[in-house]
Amino acid sequence: MSDRFALPDLSCERRGFLRSLCMGASLAALGSGPLLAGCATDAGPIPYSSARRGPRFAVPADACDSHIHILDPRFPARPGWPGSPVGEATVAAYRRFQDRIGTRRTVIVTPSTYGTDNRATLDALRQMGAQARGVAVIDCNAPPPRAELAAMAQAGICGLRVNFVSPQIWGRTDTARLHATARLAQEMGWHIQIFARASQIAAMEADLAALPVPLVIDHLGFVTPQEPGTPEGHGAVLRLLGTRRTWVKLSGAYIASGEGAPDYADLAPIAQAYVAQAPDRLVWGSDWPHRGHENDLPDDARLLDLLDRWAGDARTRDAILVRNPAQLYGFS
Repeated sequence: MSDRFALPDLSCERRGFLRSLCMGASLAALGSGPLLAGCATDAGPIPYSSARRGPRFAVPADACDSHIHILDPRFPARPGWPGSPVGEATVAAYRRFQDRIGTRRTVIVTPSTYGTDNRATLDALRQMGAQARGVAVIDCNAPPPRAELAAMAQAGICGLRVNFVSPQIWGRTDTARLHATARLAQEMGWHIQIFARASQIAAMEADLAALPVPLVIDHLGFVTPQEPGTPEGHGAVLRLLGTRRTWVKLSGAYIASGEGAPDYADLAPIAQAYVAQAPDRLVWGSDWPHRGHENDLPDDARLLDLLDRWAGDARTRDAILVRNPAQLYGFS
């Protein structure tokens, strides 16, 4: 990998589901200590994951998976959706996934499959209760009534996603739509989450820095080492982190990496630079159920193991899993 991504010289919130221990015994309750490392050995396949065991480190109590999608066949895909069928990435399937990797808290993001139909996300929030938060998708040109937005907030919605990559029902997403959506988020006390390629982030840096609400950037900023515009995008994300109003999800390594599993080594300098810049503005997400990668599912436990190399030390790693998402998403 080019030395363009050498690490720069930078100075620098709910009780969970029961999880099985290595020998198959169940915990009736979990205290404040970490889970045993390497637990949940092969107990059969987990939907939409190739993981056969748990992470290699002790996952702390209240660890948060800050980026998943729920796709439930009770809620059909939006008309004209060009992607794969809805499938059965349900709450029940995700709970099995949680048992495998050891997380307790969850952030559910409405996928492009549903357009602006947030029913599957809201239904999942009702099922998961205080352990979950949600990020919705809304057409700022035809927003729901205020009472409906208030009900969404009560259910656990705390952010709005603006997608510059996947097909949207309104066609192309531009910065005018970004700013209009941010104004709505500001009225609700929510944040803005964006999914954009590194080159798009570089082009929009001034607009992103000017948003009146906190900004959350998906999937490492989609900084793909082999694509043009990556150094500029990576630099833009670092500068945005430096504003102290931006967060980055350490997620989607299997999407951005050119080298691939199991180490995704080309992304290590990129993620480590984020850690050096703003270790308290990073969260981790699995991106389960890995839409568009159903035929080549990643090992989610190995994706979580990446934090051991990226974070540099256990204290920072555990903050990325617990303290940071508790602050961003309001877990208590």
